[in-house]
Amino acid sequence: MATVRDLETVNAELQEQKERVENVDFKMITFSLAGKDYGVDIMNVKEIAKADKFTYVPNAASYVRGVYNLRGDIIPVIDLRSFFHLPVEQKDGGIENMLILSIEDRVYGTIVDMIDKVVGINSESIQPPHPIFGDINIKFISGVVEKQGDLYIILDVVRIFSVSEDDKTKPRLPESGDTYYMPPPVQETPVPDTSQAESALDFIRQSLPAIRRFYPSPLNETWLRSRFADWSVGRQGPDLQLRGVEDADAFLARFYSPSTGTFWNDEYAAAVKAVLPDQASNTIQIWNMGCGKGYETFSFACILKSRYPDSRFKIWANDNDIMAISQAPNMLFDLDEVPEYCRIHMVRGPNGYTFNQEIKDAILFEYHDVLNDNSLPDLDIILARDILSFFPVPEQEKLAAEFTERLKNRGLVILGTNEELGETEWRSVAKQPVSAFMQRD
Repeated sequence: MATVRDLETVNAELQEQKERVENVDFKMITFSLAGKDYGVDIMNVKEIAKADKFTYVPNAASYVRGVYNLRGDIIPVIDLRSFFHLPVEQKDGGIENMLILSIEDRVYGTIVDMIDKVVGINSESIQPPHPIFGDINIKFISGVVEKQGDLYIILDVVRIFSVSEDDKTKPRLPESGDTYYMPPPVQETPVPDTSQAESALDFIRQSLPAIRRFYPSPLNETWLRSRFADWSVGRQGPDLQLRGVEDADAFLARFYSPSTGTFWNDEYAAAVKAVLPDQASNTIQIWNMGCGKGYETFSFACILKSRYPDSRFKIWANDNDIMAISQAPNMLFDLDEVPEYCRIHMVRGPNGYTFNQEIKDAILFEYHDVLNDNSLPDLDIILARDILSFFPVPEQEKLAAEFTERLKNRGLVILGTNEELGETEWRSVAKQPVSAFMQRD
């Protein structure tokens, strides 16, 4: 005779088998809003994330928290709690839980209270929504379902994020076709006010890393504000933003130092020579970061030879462009393209002009990522034109700290024309067109 325990065991096994054979044809990511459980079709979920820094969008709806840089893609962020007029849970630290949704080839970040788990169900078990779920407009609910004692409200995210022809009263959400999700202003104003200008500048700060891997920071803040002031003349609203690569390149065109990617012109070379300090040592050690094809390095070598004719010097020239760095030592030139101050250090070969052996021996071209360990001696000079601004801010700070460790007393750092080191640890010894710094005593 079967006992009660035997019957319970058999029933449990039958229920387990039933669940195993249940046709699970719908999976959803579950989460909570104001104490209730919700779900969205997993096919609309790109990923989940946590974030605490969103860039404000002027003139956007109240539920638009701003935009967020998701690994280089600028996406709009919608607070579902505000969208549905629900209470917002207060959190320490400001970290928000986000579902990253993909809707009709567009990507949105949506803030929720808590993200729970993946739940699989049979779509036939989904019931139509009922007006009892009055927290949320019923038109945004695709159904309700019960699973293991929990009741889930399934949101129709496609309906939420799509404006239909018969729903024109619904507030417009930012879209990927907008200028970095910048909604058009409510009305044209002759001159943007201060808050609008700051918001536009914040968008440019957010856009430059995504489009051109240029990272705004204290290193380039002075230039950035000055450039934005010029950029904003005659522009307003969406025209202030960077619409893509072409706009970003136009914005950054004035950032680069003179003679980028070629031999330094006579004027800039003379300015660099004038900045170089007297050297007590007979051996001068130089680190040239981001040397590219070698034009910068050869230019600097010729200047050093002129400034310190009786000293030996060694330039450690690094770059992570393996093609450029491998070809740099053996480049050939037409004499017409070489500036006068370099020509005295060149010799003619069967196929063109090249630098003499003394200059070549003074340079060690190496394929190297400067963010990795740098096996260098104590340095007299660091040449890093327009390099730091293209590293994320923590890496800018790491390299600046390495400058402090590597440099000898009265060592010199030459940055890009529009870059500057902090005044706390560094003092400026030259500005336009050469930006040079020494450590404070």
